[in-house]
Amino acid sequence: MSILGTRVVRTEDPVFLTRGATYTDDLTDERLTGALHLTLVRSPLAHAKITSIDTEAAKAAPGVVAVYTGADLDLEPALLFPAANKAMLRPFLATDTVRYVGEAVAAVLTEEHWQGEDAADLVEIDYDPLEAVIDLKKALSDEVLLFPEAGTNSVTSMHLGKDDPGDEFFADCEVVITREITNQRVAAAPLESRAASAYWGDDGRCTIFCSTQNAQSARDEVAGWMGMDAKNLRLILPDVGGGFGAKIGADPEFALVAAFSKMAGRPVRWNESRSENMTGMVQGRAQLQTITIGGDRDGKVKAYRLDVIQDAGAYPRLGVVLPMFTRMMASGTYDIPKVWSTAQVVATTTTSTAAYRGAGRPEATQAIERAMDLFADEIGMDPAEIRKINVIKPEQFPFTTKGGAEYDSGEYAKAIDLALEASDYTGLRAEQEARRKRGDAVQLGIGVSSYVEITGGGAFVENATVEVHADGTVTVLTGTSPHGQGHATAWAMLASDELGIPIDKITVIHGDTDLIPKGAGTMGSRSLQTGGVAVHNAAAELVDLAKQRAADLLEANVDDLEIDKETASVVVKGVPGSKSVPLAELAAAEELKVFHEWDGKKPTFPFGAHVAVVEVDVESGKATVERIWAVDDAGPILNPLIFDGQRHGGIAQGIAQALLEEVVFDPDGQPLTATFADYGIPSAAELPSFDLVTMETPTPVNPMGYKGIGEAGTIGSCPAVQNAVIDAVSHLGVSHIDMPLTPVRVWTAIDAAQKEASK
Repeated sequence: MSILGTRVVRTEDPVFLTRGATYTDDLTDERLTGALHLTLVRSPLAHAKITSIDTEAAKAAPGVVAVYTGADLDLEPALLFPAANKAMLRPFLATDTVRYVGEAVAAVLTEEHWQGEDAADLVEIDYDPLEAVIDLKKALSDEVLLFPEAGTNSVTSMHLGKDDPGDEFFADCEVVITREITNQRVAAAPLESRAASAYWGDDGRCTIFCSTQNAQSARDEVAGWMGMDAKNLRLILPDVGGGFGAKIGADPEFALVAAFSKMAGRPVRWNESRSENMTGMVQGRAQLQTITIGGDRDGKVKAYRLDVIQDAGAYPRLGVVLPMFTRMMASGTYDIPKVWSTAQVVATTTTSTAAYRGAGRPEATQAIERAMDLFADEIGMDPAEIRKINVIKPEQFPFTTKGGAEYDSGEYAKAIDLALEASDYTGLRAEQEARRKRGDAVQLGIGVSSYVEITGGGAFVENATVEVHADGTVTVLTGTSPHGQGHATAWAMLASDELGIPIDKITVIHGDTDLIPKGAGTMGSRSLQTGGVAVHNAAAELVDLAKQRAADLLEANVDDLEIDKETASVVVKGVPGSKSVPLAELAAAEELKVFHEWDGKKPTFPFGAHVAVVEVDVESGKATVERIWAVDDAGPILNPLIFDGQRHGGIAQGIAQALLEEVVFDPDGQPLTATFADYGIPSAAELPSFDLVTMETPTPVNPMGYKGIGEAGTIGSCPAVQNAVIDAVSHLGVSHIDMPLTPVRVWTAIDAAQKEASK
């Protein structure tokens, strides 16, 4: 019996639940003995000229070893993302201008961590304030420039096709609806904030311990920033306490830690505070969208347009490419004859943006799913029915969208039907109608979403090494980089299934660039379909190698041999009790090790449908999610426990964005959500039970049929919840409310609709 598809308890968890993880700041590595502690002096203003920096008082403070400014650094300002405007360089320490609250201006090295904050307060910096630019449309006007040398705040722009089709695009539509919507900025807020430690060896090599989702790309980025050969830099990842996309690659602070270690001649450690994390770590979403949808009154959508303005923040990073994924996935699960999209990326005096669970794809789904609800409301059709009319049919796969995505496989209408059936959709609508007739203070809202997402992270190549040792244990080296995904369990299951060696004898190693020089890390729901397949293939090749070596010992043809998974031995097929050769014995005689590099060449496209039920108190505006039914199809399920855990986490984050989370800046660029006291993150008490419906549609892209599941729950749940809250008050004249749907926003929308109706 195969272990694949069974509910195996995660092997990682006992350590986390007892001793606790070892994060970067927890390291007691002897190589970090005597390390200095880095504290960064950060700008209190969003936009200002630096007129002077006085470090003398700080240098005299207790425990201070050194105080550095940008003038002391031998690091050139860097373009943090290649596709950005080439003039929008980020200095590692600001020297003449600051462009967001929290930008690093000076650095203090102290003997003890606690001494750093006191010394940092003594660094005197004079600023000449400049006007902040928070509003995206104002930023596009270029009235106030963040980078005068660039001559514009525009980072880049993109559009589908050569010429804007204009109003003629919707000429054959009976109904056309346009709406501007906001997909608000959110914080990743991982359990572990950013951290790094560095030391230089006598051989001239630098070792960095850090919290990132990809050791190999982080190594290359830091080496590039420092102007050194990547071979002279080793990155090691301890346990990583969450990332959600915000820890893809390196942070400029990693280079600072390494540079200061070299300058001071001692190891250096850095771990940011939560407030620093909430103002300095890259943030997500941050799109202003204009959706226009047109079609006929029979429910058929004929044309869809999506115009996006993406906030890049002060220094363009991965946020530059988010609209590319938004545009690619603009039409969602629907077969829409005409689709057009544009995107403009603009710099503002705020924290930089990058990936956040879904990275551009949730933004696309949110837009099209709001558009479908608006269209359904306008023509008086049930929102579930209008989706089923327009989804791509199974026989149309592989299906190439107008955005250029080639969907691999799917049964979108079936997923909707499963979600409707599981939720008793008809019964819910009946209950909703009864409450409306009674005029209850607490109204019921039902939200439906149909989604498809692209997984693979744009990195389809991954490697794995599988080695059997003489004691019968196994080591797996992987280029993926887990930070909560359960790779140690999942990769051990894949190797065990081929080798017959129990998973408790299999050790999975990741995140050390000396041991694993190549790898693409973990992001974009890529791991199983790339790294997992690489492990499976490496283990299968190791079996072939073992059979070749055992053939002479067993005096049999290779084709007549197989692995007895009860004993992890090579045996002759169909001859019970015959002579066998254990894998461990073969490993004792000669190294039994295989390296495999898998290239999936293409992304995969998980899909699903969610139904959310909310209650809204129309007198206070408070919305509560009562239940959510989720159909999330990511192909065959390797481990249902891990699969469902990913769905739980994703659904929770989708609900959180719909109802609670929003990074807010005041007009002067001051962050108003810089602590967990101000930024709304739900606990288990604020979340409902999740009703998970199983559906498995394999992809032809890889031999295992696997797709990614890490981000799917977020993409499906967020629009379902937003649609549900609006649905709960739609009979009162409310057609749209921007996220997060806080009590104030919901109550204000109801009040405005009632005032409009009374005119």
